[in-house]
Amino acid sequence: MPRVKRTAAEEDARREGPEFIESLDRGLRVLQLFGADHRPMTLSDIAKAANLPRATARRILITLERGGFVAGDGKLFSLTPKVLALASAFLSSSQTVAVMQPMIDRVASETKEVCSLAILDGDEAIFIARASPARVFSAGIDIGYRLPSFCTSVGRALLGRLSNEELSAAIARMPLKAQTPFTVLDRDVLLATIITDRSKGYSLVDQEAEDGFRSIAVPVHRYDGLIVAAINVGAHVDRISTGEMIDRFLPPLKAAAAAAQPLLF
Repeated sequence: MPRVKRTAAEEDARREGPEFIESLDRGLRVLQLFGADHRPMTLSDIAKAANLPRATARRILITLERGGFVAGDGKLFSLTPKVLALASAFLSSSQTVAVMQPMIDRVASETKEVCSLAILDGDEAIFIARASPARVFSAGIDIGYRLPSFCTSVGRALLGRLSNEELSAAIARMPLKAQTPFTVLDRDVLLATIITDRSKGYSLVDQEAEDGFRSIAVPVHRYDGLIVAAINVGAHVDRISTGEMIDRFLPPLKAAAAAAQPLLF
């Protein structure tokens, strides 16, 4: 079972002293476990994955159950629909989603392909909005879906906001795991690729994150030039070449990002 570990920032906050609420941190890590494992879990499962004593894990589960976020039958625990209120609060309050949704709708309509919006969360790209033309149905990448940033087009576009020194340090500490036989794992090559993509203004990834699938992404800048998100369009390799992706998909993606910039603060 995957463990939910603290990020470096969370570890730093924990060590800062009394302002850090350890019990809240533990409760949030337990909530994240359900998303990581995709199935109901026992108390032992949760205690082991969260690296917590059984008694502590039990108190957290009881608290979450009374709050309506977790349901249990005495043996197995699972999330309830109430947790969706947390995601809804983020999505409804996100200026980036509000500004970008109509724009990715237009990109999807123009390209006749799914267009997605992602932000950087640690070493992962998390998708926070998407648009699909009427003829396309995709059950793969949905809102909240996470992918490693190093091997995805949106992830590389987002990593382009780092300076060369910051980017080198980030890549050095990332756990690089092959997603397909085509995933680039050489850290020097990744560094050079992302720096080159930043200068080009787009990132194209060919079957590195998913077999048979390629995608192209552009960074989304806010008013002051800082990269705050990325948008992409992807398609199966049998339907489009990399050259066609640049010719067909890159112009509407760039147009959407340019139109959004003065509206993002």
